[in-house]
Amino acid sequence: MKALYKSGPHAGLELVDRPEPSTGASEVKIKVMTAGICGTDLHIEAYDDAAKAMINTPLVPGHEFYGEVVEVGADVQGVKVGDRVSGEGHVVCGLCRNCRAGRKQMCINVNSVGVQRDGAFAEFVVIPEANVWVHHDERITPMLGAIFDPFGNAVHTALQFPMVGEDVLITGAGPIGLMAVAIARHVGARKVAITDVAEERLALARDMGADLAINVANSRIRDAQRELGMREGFDFGMEMSGHRTALPEMIDNMNHGGKICMLGLPSESIEIDWGKVVTHMLTLKGIYGREMFETWYAMSAMLTSSDVLRERVASVVTDFIPATEWEQGFAAARNGVGGKVVLDWTVF
Repeated sequence: MKALYKSGPHAGLELVDRPEPSTGASEVKIKVMTAGICGTDLHIEAYDDAAKAMINTPLVPGHEFYGEVVEVGADVQGVKVGDRVSGEGHVVCGLCRNCRAGRKQMCINVNSVGVQRDGAFAEFVVIPEANVWVHHDERITPMLGAIFDPFGNAVHTALQFPMVGEDVLITGAGPIGLMAVAIARHVGARKVAITDVAEERLALARDMGADLAINVANSRIRDAQRELGMREGFDFGMEMSGHRTALPEMIDNMNHGGKICMLGLPSESIEIDWGKVVTHMLTLKGIYGREMFETWYAMSAMLTSSDVLRERVASVVTDFIPATEWEQGFAAARNGVGGKVVLDWTVF
C-alpha cells in the first residue's frame, strides 16, 4: 500500500510502498478515503522537540480520517465490512484507574493512532473495534468524517460549561476555533467574539457566525467589549491558540466568576496574573481530546439535526488535496492562514 512514512528520527516524510497492516482478532481494517492534517502531524513531519518527545520511529502518522471497513477480526461484533467510519485516535489500556472508572479520555497509558502506532496517512489503517465510530447518516460525507476528530475537540471544549445566553470569547481562529464559533452559535450563546492575526481566518470566523472577529495585531479585546455593548466581561472563554499572550489577555477580559477552557498547547511558559484568577474567582480547565464516547454522540446528533451547523463545520475544510501532493497539503496547513487541509487517499 502507499503510505506517508517517517523512516527514522529525522525531519521529513516519504510517500512509499509499505506492507498492508494485518488485522488482529479485535481489530478492524479500514480503507482510508480522506485524512486531515493536524498540528501534531506538522510537528511529526518537522521532527521538532514536540515530536521527539511523543513519537517513536519508524511511523506512519495521521489520526483524523474517514474510510470504509474492508476487514474485521474474528472477535469483532459491532462493526461490519462496508461500514463507513471515523476513528477515535486514543487507544486506551482499559485497566488504569481512569479507564475502569469510565474516564477513558484520561487514560494514563494511552497509545495514539499516528503518534505511537501507525496511523491513517496510508491506504489502509487498522484500529481496535472499540475505537471505531460508525456513521449511520449519509449526510456525514467523507469530508466531514475526516474532521470528526478535531470537531470533537471543539465540541468537548465548548460543552464544558453552559453557553445559553452567555458572552463567549475564543482566542485562535484555527480550524478548531472556527468550529467552536459555530458550536457556540448553535447552542445559544449571546455574543461570540474570536481573535486571530490572520485576516483570512477572521473572515472565515464571520461566516461561522461570530459577532466580532478581532485582529489582535492591531486591536485589543477590551475595545471589542465596548463594540459589543458589554459592561462586565466575557462569561466563557475558550483558549485555542496556545499563544503566550492569549490567555493573559483573556483573563483580563473575563467577568468575575468567568470560566475558561484551555485546548491550545503552549510552546513556551505563560505568565498570568494568578491574583486576578483568585480574586475574580475564575475557573481554568484543561481540555484534551474528546470524551470517549459521549462527545462522539453529541457530535453526530448536532451535525445530523442542524443543516446550518453541518454546512458551517464542513466549510472549515478549505483545501482538499490528493495524497500524492501531500507536500503541498503540509505547506498549506503550516501556512496558518486558511482552514482545514484534507488529503484525498482515493487517488491510488
